[in-house]
Amino acid sequence: MLDWFLDFIHNGSPAAVGIITIALMLICGFALTRLTRLLKLPNVTAYIITGILIGPYCLNLVPSAVTDNTGFLPDIALAFIAFSTGQFFRLNALKGNGMKVLIITILEACVASVFVFIATYYILRMDFAFSCVLAALASATAPASTMMTIRQTGAKGDFVNTLLQVVALDDVVGLLAYSIAISIALATSISGTGSGFDIKNVIFPLLINLASIITGALLGVIPEKRSKDNKLILSVAILFGFCGICQILGVSPLLGCMFMSTVYINITNDDNLFKQLNSFSPPILLLFFVRSGVCFDLGALTGSHASSGSVSLLMLGVVYFLIRILGKYVGAFLGCFITHKDKLVRNYLGLALIPQAGVAIGLAELGARTLGGETGSALRTVILASSVLYELIGPASAKISLSLSHSYDNTATDDAKPKLNPKDEEKLMVNLLIERIREIQSEIPQHELQPAFYDSQATQPIQRHLHSPR
Repeated sequence: MLDWFLDFIHNGSPAAVGIITIALMLICGFALTRLTRLLKLPNVTAYIITGILIGPYCLNLVPSAVTDNTGFLPDIALAFIAFSTGQFFRLNALKGNGMKVLIITILEACVASVFVFIATYYILRMDFAFSCVLAALASATAPASTMMTIRQTGAKGDFVNTLLQVVALDDVVGLLAYSIAISIALATSISGTGSGFDIKNVIFPLLINLASIITGALLGVIPEKRSKDNKLILSVAILFGFCGICQILGVSPLLGCMFMSTVYINITNDDNLFKQLNSFSPPILLLFFVRSGVCFDLGALTGSHASSGSVSLLMLGVVYFLIRILGKYVGAFLGCFITHKDKLVRNYLGLALIPQAGVAIGLAELGARTLGGETGSALRTVILASSVLYELIGPASAKISLSLSHSYDNTATDDAKPKLNPKDEEKLMVNLLIERIREIQSEIPQHELQPAFYDSQATQPIQRHLHSPR
């Protein structure tokens, strides 16, 4: 039966194969969330496992042509994620908390990179330049699974706000660290193409990313006075076009998309667009994570290369996986301690920074193309393998940290309401009351006799007319 189904999928017309495979990925991803929901695991974990199960190493239900022709999915999915993250960078909120978040972000990113460099270069005795690039990639944190876990649990509060801002700024630090590390790799001739240190290898990536930020900020001036549907269409078109241009230039669209939404939210103070995009993006995110699981190459882990000496890529991946977790936790703890953050934020923020996928994978692909040869292949393999593991345990760790920090009610279902302090709860009740009053007002029919009860020149009631001289 399975052989017949495989032949049916793989031997159909290209259009039919693509449509059926996408439907299969969506259905299987959704079906497995029913199981992970019983185990109290986030949906992202189900999506990654689904990709591995239907991939070439298990059931082989996804033709290679589909994965090859859907290479745009990671860029599109990450663009939506970055755009959604940018809404939390309101200037009024950053004025009081911005410097603290910056300190926490720099420490958690840099400490993780330092730990990985020490482990790979001094302990495993790997190549210096290769250790620099791998350490730089360790600083990146994936916002996708964290965002989806927060959305699934409905978590709110200072812990969530700090986490989202740290994750967003983390990509800035990661891109800067990668730009410096790749210049060191080229300067030390790790790929055999460098001829010495060249300042252009540092300046050019920075200028490209700066241009991406400026362009994204300019595109963030999306006209507010548009209908609901037209605003969604225009926003999706801008995101798609911006991603395409960034792909041509070989630069990540994340920073530009974040600044795009940051400019938009600070100009308009309108979050309706983000609600629309959050309703539009779940199928895209599902396909992105399932495809990541499908593309995972188990066979490449058994080999080694010159830069790692006698250390196998499997051993290297395990060391990188564990040391990065330790570095993220220690760095986040120190950052929160220095900035006098609440004890709950300080103790559990590091657990929510474990996921790593989109940015790291994108930078690894770029680094693999730049370095080339066995070094580039090894870099891609280690990052992909560890990213799959991070996405398996990362969302669960993020959910645990949200629970331990009391950011949501873990005794309720997936539709749980977040725990609020008395002031926030009072504000929420007032807002709900105002919304209910407006709904009632909109349902009251406007009768033509109404002007007889009110003065057209003022808002005084009928008593004014009753006491006027006849």
